[in-house]
Amino acid sequence: MQIAFLVAPEGVEQVELTDPWHAVLDSGDVPQLVSTKSGRIQAFHHLDKADTFPVDRTVDEADAADYGGLVLPGGVANPDALRMDKNAVAFVKKFFDRGRPVAAICHAPWTLIEADVVRGRTLTSWPSLRTDIRNAGATWVDERVKVCTAGNNTLITSRKPADLNAFCATFVAEFAQAGRAA
Repeated sequence: MQIAFLVAPEGVEQVELTDPWHAVLDSGDVPQLVSTKSGRIQAFHHLDKADTFPVDRTVDEADAADYGGLVLPGGVANPDALRMDKNAVAFVKKFFDRGRPVAAICHAPWTLIEADVVRGRTLTSWPSLRTDIRNAGATWVDERVKVCTAGNNTLITSRKPADLNAFCATFVAEFAQAGRAA
């Protein structure tokens, strides 16, 4: 099963991309890096530049129907840029419309809020998003990982890099279960 990782051209927190990427590889699935521009994306360690990674497809080329799930890594700048790109927001919304599982960590729920897919859901995030999430009609909880099945799809969220082990184990299991049910 192919799993889309949606990131902006720069600003993704590297560990929030690489740890889930390796978890997908270890599960036997195929990760694919999707961005708003072709070429390479620039990852960060907090505010410092880190490695670059090649883009497999742009959001204009990618079709949500080709993927069994979506991972949204965080970093402050990454989801902020994605939520300003109408094609990225539409790409995210298609996963919810199709009932496909979505996993988001740290600041990534900003993109979910922009896609208007959190209303009536329960999720976690970096604590500074608490008010944004509540204002979008969702319930915010302070948990390492939250699995919400209250909507058309399964939504897995997590707070921060320190929660990555739990986040990765949870979303890989949920994606596998959704893949078996499809």
